[in-house]
Amino acid sequence: MSTVYHQPSAPNVADHPAAWDVARYDSQFGFVAALGAGVVDLLDPQPGEHVLDLGCGSGHLTALIAERGATVTAVDGDPAMVAAATARLGQPVQLADGHDFTVAEPVDAVFSNAALHWMTRPAEVLASVRGALRPGGRFVGEMGGARNIAAIVDAVRAALAEHELAEGMRVPWYFPTPAEYATLLERQGFTVDSVEYFARPTELSACSEGLADWVLMFGASLIGHVPEELRATVLTRVGELAEPTLRREGIWYADYRRLRFRAHLEPKESAPL
Repeated sequence: MSTVYHQPSAPNVADHPAAWDVARYDSQFGFVAALGAGVVDLLDPQPGEHVLDLGCGSGHLTALIAERGATVTAVDGDPAMVAAATARLGQPVQLADGHDFTVAEPVDAVFSNAALHWMTRPAEVLASVRGALRPGGRFVGEMGGARNIAAIVDAVRAALAEHELAEGMRVPWYFPTPAEYATLLERQGFTVDSVEYFARPTELSACSEGLADWVLMFGASLIGHVPEELRATVLTRVGELAEPTLRREGIWYADYRRLRFRAHLEPKESAPL
């Protein structure tokens, strides 16, 4: 397994929950890993390849990559996720900041699912990914794209505005357009093979409190400035405002829009004959 060197703390760590509740993440939001299986197919890991999973979470997709015969190195920026992934994979998982990491030896591919949108300085991330790849290596991932969860964010903002708290809302994600991200990849020396951008309304069927559960898990920074005594009121109002758009036949949905891509570095040019 390749060693990952990293800064001890992520500069944007305040944008994340204080610590992920891994058990609740896996039980209520298991769709994150389940829907990421298609990204593994796009990666198409081969036996003997070395793949770095950037933002591995609790390690479900890392394990799937390993099952296909690849050697895996897994990194994540959250200590609770690192502990869970280490237990699942039976090998050390590295605590690393996706903006600034290096590996001891280049890898064949870097993979990422549902993590890159938490890294709000994408040029730095792509520079680190490029540095981790061998010539000819590939970068495959999926993240939130432009207008991802727009209806959720709009409902939170409107609920906060009723209490004159909208200005304190902090949006912690980077959701690019396909053109924007393709341009960033090209500026870092990648050749873009494919970019898909698609709507994926996602059932929150395991969330007993509906949209409130989603906000508390993923959107803590949206309401982090709300006084404790007002939070339940605000969350209830968020649900009321979002219900016409995001609840159908009694089922809540998150209005996800995803950006899925595959890119590669060109192999080193051979010497002229």
